[in-house]
Amino acid sequence: MKLLVFAHTPPPHHGQSYMVQLLLAGFDGDQRKRGRDSAPRSAGGHDLTCYHVNARLSRNLEDIGELRGAKLFLLLAYCLEAIWCRFRYGVVNFYYIPAPGKKSALYRDWMVMFLCRPFFKKMIFHWHAAGLAKWLETAVQIRTRALTYDFLKNVDLSIVLSNYNRPDAEKLFPQRVRVVGNGIPDPCPDFEQNVLPRHRARFAARQKLLAGQTLVPADLENTGGDPRRFNVLFLAHCTRGKGLFDTLDGVALTNAHLTRTGSPIRAHLTVAGEFIDPRERVEFEQRIQQADLQSATGQPCVNHLGFVAGETKKRAFAESDCFCFPTYYYAESFGLVVLEAMAFGLPIITSRWRSIPELMVPDYPGLIPPRDPPKIADALVQMLSTASAEPLRKHFLRHFTIEQHLRALAKALHSIEQPAENKSFASVPHAW
Repeated sequence: MKLLVFAHTPPPHHGQSYMVQLLLAGFDGDQRKRGRDSAPRSAGGHDLTCYHVNARLSRNLEDIGELRGAKLFLLLAYCLEAIWCRFRYGVVNFYYIPAPGKKSALYRDWMVMFLCRPFFKKMIFHWHAAGLAKWLETAVQIRTRALTYDFLKNVDLSIVLSNYNRPDAEKLFPQRVRVVGNGIPDPCPDFEQNVLPRHRARFAARQKLLAGQTLVPADLENTGGDPRRFNVLFLAHCTRGKGLFDTLDGVALTNAHLTRTGSPIRAHLTVAGEFIDPRERVEFEQRIQQADLQSATGQPCVNHLGFVAGETKKRAFAESDCFCFPTYYYAESFGLVVLEAMAFGLPIITSRWRSIPELMVPDYPGLIPPRDPPKIADALVQMLSTASAEPLRKHFLRHFTIEQHLRALAKALHSIEQPAENKSFASVPHAW
């Protein structure tokens, strides 16, 4: 099966572009880069051959969603490249990632569908963002809604990341819907040998401190640092919608509670990620200087690492005691950082928002309402007495590895080779 992948890979780096990168790597990359004379490979047994149009319109995170005249010409060039691939390589299946509820991105979708759809036999949408269906019904004029239906309706396959996301796909009456959760390469293959012993040592030392006992030198072995410091990690784009400022307030409320109760433990927050809005960077820098986010020595208890990747990112996860991600981002759908935290065996505090509750184990106690710093503080205090979240690590290995994701995705893609299904949208088996 030949597949034209019309989607961009990093940079800029975000969940969607990263998953496209993993898709291409898992299905043996862009066939064109292997040369004209090389035979198509079987993509690890998945029988998929990809031809990639790297439809990158934004130069960096700040540029995403901004209207620029140059983007129109870039998009036209990408569409012409896709049409050329259609005839040069005989690829008839068009893979595309639709927009969230944002006008500039929706106009992009209209243009791509208008130019490319007539040339391809099969259209595949992979819904990485969420919220389009509700946005079309509540925030745009009837004319915009009608044009969206005209250009995007009745595709051959819509792939969604969770059952929560199904309405976005079903709004446009696809011929079939498949649920395929994301998956990532295990970022912590040495969990048992190196990370778990540290978690256990820090938890045991923290329990003694909470019980009013004095630590002896043996209690500090393998802790990797002062166990009186409860290390909280926030890793995402540094925006209000991702929950950054709620996390700051939650940490401040936690430390106020610990001070009132005479606890020797204090929460320290590490923030990893880039700021998109310069005004939010200024607000962040002013907020962390306020008295409720200062340590006993007068130093901020918040550290900003900036964008992290590779070993720096791995170290940030491995040296943390808890992960906090109280997002309410308008286009949030899956939350890959939640999977990464699971893989490192971290207790997780995250919001009941979009697909995120579906990622967690049943009745997970770290789920909180969006925009609720007091609930973040309550959860952080509870996490002080929580051991390494080994069940979450096992949950990751059972459901969210890259191998499981690629198998489910390939199966969904091959479903377009079967007769079209009934459009009643009866429940389909979960692909996880």
